[in-house]
Amino acid sequence: MTVVLMFVSLFALMLMRVPIAFALALSCIGYIALEGLPPVLLMHNMVNGMNSFPLLAIPFFILAGALMNSSGITSRIFAFARSIVGWMHGGLGHVNVGASIIFAGMSGAAVADAGGLGAIEIKAMRDAGYDDDFSVGVTAASSTIGPIIPPSLPLVIFGVMASVSIGDLFVAGIVPGLLMALALMIMVWFYARRRGYPTDTGFSVSNVGRTFVSAFLPLMTPVIIVGGIVSGAFTPTEAAVCAAAYALVLGVLVYRTITVRSFVRVSMETIETTASIMLIVGAATVFAWILTANQAAAQFADFMFSITDNRNAILLIIMLVVLIIGLFMETIAAISILVPVLLPISAEIGVDPVHLGVIIILNLMIGLLTPPVGMVLFVLSKVSGVPFGQCVRATMPFLVPLIGVLLLLTFVPALTLALPEYLNSN
Repeated sequence: MTVVLMFVSLFALMLMRVPIAFALALSCIGYIALEGLPPVLLMHNMVNGMNSFPLLAIPFFILAGALMNSSGITSRIFAFARSIVGWMHGGLGHVNVGASIIFAGMSGAAVADAGGLGAIEIKAMRDAGYDDDFSVGVTAASSTIGPIIPPSLPLVIFGVMASVSIGDLFVAGIVPGLLMALALMIMVWFYARRRGYPTDTGFSVSNVGRTFVSAFLPLMTPVIIVGGIVSGAFTPTEAAVCAAAYALVLGVLVYRTITVRSFVRVSMETIETTASIMLIVGAATVFAWILTANQAAAQFADFMFSITDNRNAILLIIMLVVLIIGLFMETIAAISILVPVLLPISAEIGVDPVHLGVIIILNLMIGLLTPPVGMVLFVLSKVSGVPFGQCVRATMPFLVPLIGVLLLLTFVPALTLALPEYLNSN
């Protein structure tokens, strides 16, 4: 009964717009008080949840992405993507998706993609005569590629919570991220044909070469991160440190766009973002510990198997549960709470934890595009000046290809697992 009250208090606090970290912590405090448990359990579990070496990757990946944004690298990426796919019908829509693929290898966060590239992309599309609903919709949808293609902050959290190799999770996200991009580009092509959107620019080898040279050093960021992890040169945490150091060298010494003042501002933003994430992780760890202590995973498994023992049906139910949670809860908190409950069930039906991690993260990314949370939509509404309600309506059609990819990945695990299995066998 106290667990039920804990959930009720959590959702009540969320409806009152209490920050998710405090909502989780307060609901846990209520449970501990009602059960008469020692209050020190709260702090003990919070500290244990945050005391993890892989979690050190989070502030450095955040810092790397922020430095890339501040150093003007996003405009170089956009220009390079424009030279490659701008010749297609609806060219800037394809550029939007292509730039997100490239930026995904630097930021690891959907909100960073929407905030960093979003302003550039939407302005360029408006100037070219594209409708606001199309511009906002494709920008929002393409930003979800960021947490799937490595590096990925949500995959780091999942790896820590599930005790799964973060390197394997990073490699497993490459093919799904490219499939998402392909699905979105098909959607862009459909819109372009239907609305008569023009090509953006003619294809020119010299233009591709020029923009590639301009963007070459930023493009090396994902090569350093993924290449270093796959080759065993360094761990994901060390890769995050290298990425931050590399971004700092580019901004300070190469492009000379980062000043002492901008570096201090970026550092403070990184500290603030990291602190909020770590508070969520700590509070969610306590919440997950309470669920585990009350055998919530076993009870949920019994409930699932009482409905059906069909593997595909159980996977569909799991995905539906994650989707509903993602509509209301911030990504990091959702991962921390869902993993202890869903991991045992998925293991029982033979789902690889790496596969589970990728499809859960993609599922939760769809939640970033839907109200009431919809963090990406709030960011794009701010940078574009488009009302939030209009952003929601504009993004809805682009959920179709993303959900299609999610279903494909859910039922064809080889698309996720083939690459890490191949690399591990060689």
